[in-house]
Formats: sequence, C-alpha cells, structure tokens
Amino acid sequence: MKENFTEQIQRQFQLSEEINADVYSPLTLAFLGDNVYELVNRTVLVSKANAPVNKLNKKSSSLAKAAAQAEMARLLMEDLTDEEKAVFKRGRNAKSYTMAKNATMHDYRHATGWEALIGYLYLQGKYERLVFLICEGQKRLTKEEKV
Repeated sequence: MKENFTEQIQRQFQLSEEINADVYSPLTLAFLGDNVYELVNRTVLVSKANAPVNKLNKKSSSLAKAAAQAEMARLLMEDLTDEEKAVFKRGRNAKSYTMAKNATMHDYRHATGWEALIGYLYLQGKYERLVFLICEGQKRLTKEEKV
C-alpha cells in the first residue's frame, strides 16, 4: 500500500505513528494548521497556473489573511461537527500574546480557531474532511465577495 504524505514523514523521521491530537494545545494545533492551510492553498494556486511568484504570493496571502480565515470559519460553522466546533472554540479562545498586524482581535481569534481546526484534522489523518472544508470555505468566500 502506498504511504501518504504524513506516513512518509513519520517513517523517514522515525516518529511515533500514534498521534493524539487531543493532547496538543490549541496554539500548537494552530501553528501546524496555519502551515497545512498554506500548503493546500499554494498547491492549488500552482496547479491552476504557472504564474509569476509575486502574483501567486499575493493570491496566497489574500486567502491566508486573518479576515479571510475568520470569514470562512463563519460561513462553515453550521456545517462543522460538534467535535470540530469544540476544536475551533478551543483555538478561538486560546490566549495568544501576539496578533497579526492589519487584523482585528475578533478576526485574529477566529482565524486561530480555523487554523487549530485544520491542524487537528491533519493530525487526526482526516485529510478528506480537511480539504473539503478548505475548498468549501473558499467557494463560499468567493461567492460572498461577488454579491
């Protein structure tokens, strides 16, 4: 059977296969989720167009802004399971001592909740759900921007 990306990392770096996402702090989940979210976005952008890097970076940055992530979380909230909502709320309510520039506290906290959820789903190996939520969130965000 072919190994997925995470299994490759675990094997090559000799990491434990047993990952209990529940034991990580919400800010640790958000740290990981931020990067997973960015990897998904950049993969999609590069796959759609072999464009100049500055254009790719501008589009990627627009999707990674706290305001965009907070809005995606809001648009998807009704579709989240109880478990996913609980992870989101843990991330949203986590006490961070930093804040992104050009973001309101509200957006920053909700973006942290979104990133914690993405990190949680990644560690749980729920890749299909993770990608679905990102894709659906971006579709809804784009639809709302056009209105």
